[in-house]
Amino acid sequence: MTSSPLPPDLYCVMGNPVGHSRSPAIHARFAELTGERLRYERRLIALDGFAQGVRDFVAEGGRGCNITVPFKFEAQALATTCSDRVRLSGAANVLSFASDGSIYADNTDGLGLVADITRNADVPLAGRDVLLVGAGGAAAGVLGPLLLAGARHITVANRTLAKAQALVQSHAALASLQKSELVALTPQALEANFDVIINATASSLAGAEVPVPASVLRPGCLAYDMMYGPAAQGFLDWARQHGAVPRDGLGMLVEQAAEAFLLWRGVRPPSAQVLQEMQQAL
Repeated sequence: MTSSPLPPDLYCVMGNPVGHSRSPAIHARFAELTGERLRYERRLIALDGFAQGVRDFVAEGGRGCNITVPFKFEAQALATTCSDRVRLSGAANVLSFASDGSIYADNTDGLGLVADITRNADVPLAGRDVLLVGAGGAAAGVLGPLLLAGARHITVANRTLAKAQALVQSHAALASLQKSELVALTPQALEANFDVIINATASSLAGAEVPVPASVLRPGCLAYDMMYGPAAQGFLDWARQHGAVPRDGLGMLVEQAAEAFLLWRGVRPPSAQVLQEMQQAL
């Protein structure tokens, strides 16, 4: 009598909203290409129910999850141990659940963003002037890797100046170590223009107007929205109309997912192939 095979390991993405997420398709393709057995779901979590959602998922045998808006700060607070990236940013987008009940938190957003900009878009960050729009969990997760990539100057612009200042202060030591200039401003106070503009706000998801003036765009600069698909279209159209090179966050999504997959499974999936397939499908 043969024993029945074990069920595939369970993973998910948690967020609110989460219906737009392409993470299940990405991880399913990673699993197919690497021969890993896993099942990956979307989980819509109540805005006041993140901790309970995680507990429920672990009780069902969940091995790990990706975290999207608006729970990245809460994810860090739930963790037993954290990576250096999480300690620096205070935000996590990946949780791993061990059999002893411990939770490990990491943040692969910045790794994914830098990989997509420098490798997939072939735009160097070293020595460049960067505008990071937003000071929430998404911005917090990528600021450290942007500094480590060698950006000469980074301005963090946010409607609430105190939030931008707090993010800059938490990264001041790293900026000094990297010999990078790091400042906080409100969008209304922006006077310079930049080589790379990164929209890390949820403005695209909400269908809101672009949160910075077109004067921030240098001719031919890269204008990058962390959102992707229809949500990013308004920002991409705005960038194109003003002479910038637009790019959405699909590559970042695939690259950060590859880092999470490596953390969970110990196997690096072929992210460039999966990104190309997804771009062709779109």
